[in-house]
Amino acid sequence: MSRPPLPPFTQESATEKVRLAEDGWNGRDPAKVALAYTVDSYWRNRAEFANGREAIVAFLTRKWARELDYRLIKELWAFTGNRIAVRFAYEYHDDSGNWFRAYGNENWEFDADGLMRRRLASINEHPITEAERKFHWPLGRRPDDHPGLSALGF
Repeated sequence: MSRPPLPPFTQESATEKVRLAEDGWNGRDPAKVALAYTVDSYWRNRAEFANGREAIVAFLTRKWARELDYRLIKELWAFTGNRIAVRFAYEYHDDSGNWFRAYGNENWEFDADGLMRRRLASINEHPITEAERKFHWPLGRRPDDHPGLSALGF
């Protein structure tokens, strides 16, 4: 299975890869998102580790069951060869209506078919009020005209 764009990345193809990942995660379908990763993909997400697509599906299922109305923006930070570094922010609320914004960085490594074989994420979050929210598009893909992280001052 091939997942273009493929490495080695250019500025254009790395930017496209980041947007495709953002779009997938904003779709919040764990099984579909997991298809972007190798069957033996290795993840570190904060202090949690996942190996393989089944573990990724389980992780994302748990995540989106508790992170409600999840909206994410990713932005390319750097790239070389088969690696991409991104920064991101996402907003969500819990089942009590408390809102949060998380900020983080991810390092990605891809195989020759464009599947991610390694994802290392560092994430911090803090509570926000509903009035402090910045991500207001309808659930799903972020509209092309919605500001990205840099435009929002993040």
